[in-house]
Amino acid sequence: MNGIAAHNHVGGGAYDQAMPDSPLDAKLSSVLGTSPTSVTFAKQLKLATVGDLLSHYPRRYVRRGELTGLSELPLGEAVTIVAEVVEVRERKMQARDGHILEARITDGNGILTLTFFNQRFRLKELVCGARGMFAGKVGEYRGALQLAHPDYELFAADSENGRSEESVEAWAMLPIPIYAATATVPSWRVEKAIKVVLDTLPELTDPVPAAVRCSRKLMGFSRALELVHRPVTDADWAGARKSLRFQEAFVLQAALLQQRAELRSEAATSRIAQDGGLLERFDAVMPFTLTSDQQTVGQEIAGDLASATPMNRLLQGEVGSGKTLVALRGMLAVAESGGQSALLAPTEVLAGQHLRSIVKTLGPELAAELHPTLITGQQPIADRRKSTLAAVSGQARIVIGTHALMSEKVGFFDLGLVVVDEQHRFGVEQREALRRKGAVPPHVLVLTATPIPRTVAMTVFGDLDVSTIAELPSGRIPIVSHVVALAEHPSWILRVWERIAEELALGRQAFVVCPAIDSTVDEDDGGCEGEPDAPIPRGSAGTTPAPPRANVTDVLAELRAHPPLAGARIEQLHGRLPGEQKDAIMRSFAAGEIDVLVATTVIEVGVDVPNASVMAVLDADRFGVSQLHQLRGRVGRGSVPGLCLMVTHAESESLSRKRVETVAATLDGFELAEKDLELRQEGDVLGRGQSGGRSSLRLLRVAKDGALITEARAIAEAVLGVDPQLVDYPELRQALARRLDDTSRDFLAKN
Repeated sequence: MNGIAAHNHVGGGAYDQAMPDSPLDAKLSSVLGTSPTSVTFAKQLKLATVGDLLSHYPRRYVRRGELTGLSELPLGEAVTIVAEVVEVRERKMQARDGHILEARITDGNGILTLTFFNQRFRLKELVCGARGMFAGKVGEYRGALQLAHPDYELFAADSENGRSEESVEAWAMLPIPIYAATATVPSWRVEKAIKVVLDTLPELTDPVPAAVRCSRKLMGFSRALELVHRPVTDADWAGARKSLRFQEAFVLQAALLQQRAELRSEAATSRIAQDGGLLERFDAVMPFTLTSDQQTVGQEIAGDLASATPMNRLLQGEVGSGKTLVALRGMLAVAESGGQSALLAPTEVLAGQHLRSIVKTLGPELAAELHPTLITGQQPIADRRKSTLAAVSGQARIVIGTHALMSEKVGFFDLGLVVVDEQHRFGVEQREALRRKGAVPPHVLVLTATPIPRTVAMTVFGDLDVSTIAELPSGRIPIVSHVVALAEHPSWILRVWERIAEELALGRQAFVVCPAIDSTVDEDDGGCEGEPDAPIPRGSAGTTPAPPRANVTDVLAELRAHPPLAGARIEQLHGRLPGEQKDAIMRSFAAGEIDVLVATTVIEVGVDVPNASVMAVLDADRFGVSQLHQLRGRVGRGSVPGLCLMVTHAESESLSRKRVETVAATLDGFELAEKDLELRQEGDVLGRGQSGGRSSLRLLRVAKDGALITEARAIAEAVLGVDPQLVDYPELRQALARRLDDTSRDFLAKN
């Protein structure tokens, strides 16, 4: 079996009741018993099986002889520390009956107080000189740090009795694993549960071929699990993590490659552009020349569409690089064979923008033939009936819409191409529901203006072909970006409004972007499932509290009352407005009838108003790097220079401030994506709860492990190249089934 030995399972007991595939599939309750522990682990840590628990790897390691630096403890956060008891005292409560027990612990420098109410029995445990691990939420009382009612695990007091000096030192330096825990499940409780599991765990088969393990000097699976959880030396856990990290990369890449092969095994209708056909007619009247990147990607898409297997391609490109134009040329090739294309947009504003842009780009003659049609959830009933009839009859060769396209009432005559714009804004099932509307599997093109680092693309989108448009159309004037640091210069906000007024005086228009609709409501534009980045929290315990977040309602009122903007036409736009009203506002802004648009991230993607020259992003540190880059791309789209003012209260040298400064320092979205990954140290890149619990990355770090991921992919490709069904690799086949359950496979396939 190509170097993989099929190990006999030893041991037994509770594991005999497990699924026959692997001991890792056994329920924790079958090993730990039906005690509250199993229930608590499942509820608090989402750990339900033996495999879940054993892949809950230590976050770090400490030693009995090393104390934790108390001065660095973050106020308000749950911590696990190693410290020594230096003083214990008891006193009566003043307000009511009872006693307070206070134990002071130290790292040799700082002091932390442990506080217990009516628990005198702890006097026998918490004696001076006792060392152990203490866990709880760091609080403050009368200026001193404290843990109220903490959990603790003391190191055995007699561990040193009768031992040599060498053995005492070994005991003191033994690495102790510290696990991600909760207030009700401390780290040592996880450690004890893992000990029970490891003590009875049968030998595990290894999904990594023996020859690969040997050449890379990797441990076997069972040995790696033992040493990552119960190391004797630092070299033990370092070697174990190295082995488990490679296994994680190898299994994930094998899953992606296998899924890619399965997708390509389906049959699709070949869509080939003909001489003198729609695409050739369009190219002949196109008023500009395609960039080199657009031409290259266009050829790649044309080749995919001409194939009898479905296209599954991710097209990433800079803001304003012309991705939609490339997609439109693909739609024309599909239309020549009588096929239809569906363009799925995340918001009604963007869907309406796409319709107008496509109609304008096609010109009156081609637009009349292709009959581009809009379907959204807030259309008047009569308009929607007309649009759905055009789609199901095949009259509309191009159908543009929002989530409404997935409705059971929307059908297609011959769906040949699905284009998903801003893929990160949709859930898995939404995209798959649209794909299923094709009688024959349609070709799929996924667009994103959020540049994706190479390792992320390989890890998350490894089952898709990836195309990139990095080149911008000629004639674009670079956008100038500035950070407006209100933490140091609070009065600078007045200069922001003055600068906007100066642009208006030149006949130009402005965006003012806020992170919230009003003081209580965040933006929510129709159920979009996710943003490029999570918003960045500001302010933490022990620092100056963050000011209230900027919101559309308050900023609109402020600007209308601001003297320099007297007479300016200022309106608002956000996701809670009715669809017709949003569309009317955008039309008015595009027509120059509105001077300043105070908006949320509803204008983040696709909005194209060439006369908009300046944007102020308020509370810029509350947005992710890629969101800021996307927002900035809404200005400077015409012949006038663009200016983006990123206003922030974040303090100098803070991570939030660094993110904003990073965006302001470069216009290269691909460079930003890499820097953002470094700043975030992203580990779980497989999505916000869309991927299934067991598919999230555990040890693999795409920010650091690019070379490892590349190598693992090459090895997995070689294995699957000679044995696509993994007949000779049952261990890998078993690992794929366990590591990527149905939910996870769907996520990987449909992204």
